[in-house]
Amino acid sequence: MNVVLMGPPGAGKGTQAEMIVQTFGISHISTGDMFREAVAKGTELGKKAKEYMDAGKLVPDEVTIGIIAERLKQADCAQGFLMDGFPRTVKQADALADILNQMGRRLDLVINIDVPTDVLIERMTGRLTCPNCKTVYHKVFNPPQIEGVCDKCGTLLQQRSDDTATDTVIKRLQVYAEETNPLLQYYEQRGLLVNVDGQRDRSEVFSEISVYLEKLK
Repeated sequence: MNVVLMGPPGAGKGTQAEMIVQTFGISHISTGDMFREAVAKGTELGKKAKEYMDAGKLVPDEVTIGIIAERLKQADCAQGFLMDGFPRTVKQADALADILNQMGRRLDLVINIDVPTDVLIERMTGRLTCPNCKTVYHKVFNPPQIEGVCDKCGTLLQQRSDDTATDTVIKRLQVYAEETNPLLQYYEQRGLLVNVDGQRDRSEVFSEISVYLEKLK
């Protein structure tokens, strides 16, 4: 199964992606993780990506599309993938369709996790991330057992620089709404889109997502 997971920043895509990958055995392709890894290593791509990420803007298409094309050619994607963070624009969606077509493959489903803006702002400004295993926590909604420490690997948790300021968070959501929401119509017209209410408990969200994915097996 070849699936795209959509939703604004703070919608819970990371949590759902982890559960989907573990349950259905497909590869998780997260552009966000790719860029953050490049930033941490100080690569040329990482430096370019950091400028845009810190400003709450999208990384340029030519950089992102190239990374995705190479990633899909890797062996672990042969049995299917879960794309998280890409595409974010109609141009990128067209590029993904072209890449898959050249590989003799196609997209099977697009899952959109829908959450109101006010809820997203509250979620994001309290979000904490483990730099080692990438587990996401929240100071209020999902705190670690020991304050500031990852439950899974014991690493000190961090708050992303683009999550610390409310104005930056709002900017990120505005960019998403302006540039990414047209994708919903794009995929709806192609009969690929399903919408899921992301305000519920994570297990409830996952249960609904699982119903759709089971049909693809």
